[in-house]
Amino acid sequence: MADLIIVSVPVLGDNYVHVAHEPDSGETAVIDPAVAEPVLAVLEDRGWRLTAILNTHHHHDHTGGNQTIKDRTGAQVVGNRKDARRIPGLDHGVVEGDTIRLGEQAARVIEVPGHTSGHIAFWFADATPDSGALFCGDTLFSIGCGRLFEGSPAQMWASLGKLRALPPTTRVYCAHEYTEANIRFALTVDPDNPSLRGRAEEVARLRARNTPTVPSILGDEMAANPFLRADDPALAARLGLSASDPVAVFTEVRERKDRF
Repeated sequence: MADLIIVSVPVLGDNYVHVAHEPDSGETAVIDPAVAEPVLAVLEDRGWRLTAILNTHHHHDHTGGNQTIKDRTGAQVVGNRKDARRIPGLDHGVVEGDTIRLGEQAARVIEVPGHTSGHIAFWFADATPDSGALFCGDTLFSIGCGRLFEGSPAQMWASLGKLRALPPTTRVYCAHEYTEANIRFALTVDPDNPSLRGRAEEVARLRARNTPTVPSILGDEMAANPFLRADDPALAARLGLSASDPVAVFTEVRERKDRF
């Protein structure tokens, strides 16, 4: 099985549109195309044939390029069946546990409500021999998570739990370059975490060279990202919530981030 070739296209200042190509079949998918022209330029430059548009959720900065790209390439739009009325050009509705094929590669659909009620993620378990690739939209960021526009803290914590259960070698392709700002906040709630401090130093070096911080590694996120550590007694104690359950800890961290 050929490895996926993944190109992350920066758009709109801090968005990433990810393009995944399976070389044996020549099939290609674009994940969350905010705009069309940069994606079409990558396809033309590399001579790739687009077959699928994968949407994690309905927000315009993830679907704004759907119709133009579909019209120009004939690609099928894939998104949550439960959110069909909000996904432009939807052809193929999917739900939890469904599989999307890209040549010999396959992505499992994971429902992750919280940021929006219909948010999903796509997990290619065998993207390379050493790691999978998770396209998680705005559910999980590097050292952060999405705002709760349509879901509850309990929903988001459960959704993040699904992602935490994936192999720690998984590469996390989130949809925004928010890592520096997320780290500034995270250090206010978890300042003594050596994994977080190490990530802060790494990100400072990357951004000084204008290098992306995406993808990150799930195992590193589990050690450094406070939104994935709401069940860690050390973080709960730092917040004065030692007697609280993880949802309460997560809620406190999310509310502090919203005010930061």
